[in-house]
Amino acid sequence: MSLQNYQYDAIMREYSRRQARNQRILTGRRAEIAARIPRAAEIDREVASLGASRLRAMFSGKAAGIGTLAQEIAQLTREREELLTQAGYPPDYLRTPCTCARCQDTGYIDHEKCTCFRSAELSLLYSQSNLGPVLETENFNRFSLDYYPEDMILESTGLTARQTAKKALESARRFVRDFDSTFENMFLFGDTGVGKTFLSHCIAGELLATAHLVLYFSAQELFDRLAGYTFNREETQGNLSDILDCDMLIIDDIGTELTNSFVTSSLFLCVNERLLRRKSTLISTNLSLEDFSRTYSERTFSRIAGNYQLIKLIGRDIRIQKVLRNQL
Repeated sequence: MSLQNYQYDAIMREYSRRQARNQRILTGRRAEIAARIPRAAEIDREVASLGASRLRAMFSGKAAGIGTLAQEIAQLTREREELLTQAGYPPDYLRTPCTCARCQDTGYIDHEKCTCFRSAELSLLYSQSNLGPVLETENFNRFSLDYYPEDMILESTGLTARQTAKKALESARRFVRDFDSTFENMFLFGDTGVGKTFLSHCIAGELLATAHLVLYFSAQELFDRLAGYTFNREETQGNLSDILDCDMLIIDDIGTELTNSFVTSSLFLCVNERLLRRKSTLISTNLSLEDFSRTYSERTFSRIAGNYQLIKLIGRDIRIQKVLRNQL
């Protein structure tokens, strides 16, 4: 997905700030050199004049003189660099400084995004995902099946907790791998502490790393944000379209928020609209399927059951297991 307009504008404003800052630096350097090396300032004026002459020759079709003008410009440039070096300056001191030498701080090379633009794009996506540094420790490489016991069985499938977690992990990896070619959604459910949030972080991190726009909210955060948009209680960047149009929306821990008619109708809006727009969503909850349907209406659950992968995780609370292991 392309960046939202306000996101693209935010990146381009930073490039504009860089260019303005670089121009101020260059202006200061020119004034400094003009005072210390008058001949260098004269060369600048001569190069500018020759450059204008060369441009006029190109437009008038008088190609014969273009080569000579280019040689004169090159000779003057070498002379200026020698003067700068003799005075103790770098030879490129009067060139426009830039943060990225590849694109000269424009963000583009031959109409293609420069690597610095893509880096800025990723940084912006990470900062707006609401995930922050958590992805450094919660990713596929750190997802361990060791916390899932072999002596606990999921009755509906006959699989152990570890086999169930392994199957969920494979589904999550496949979800990421096929994200751009297959429209899918995920619904993770199970008891507290069995790895639902961790697995959703894994998915989010992989998608962000490939420049997808991911928004991550706890259920409470999402519904507070939607209430702010609806009732104008707060000034927030972006708008409802960000939530409905982002590549991936993750709603974590649904069922922990205070549920009311606004919450249930808002959840249906998100689920239904994103299905219509073919935008992927991941929902995680500690509720059973029956409790979820009872809390958020059969209509909402019907949309989820018919369009989401329903993945249940079982096991013992991993947070407690980690604490106990650290005490050994």
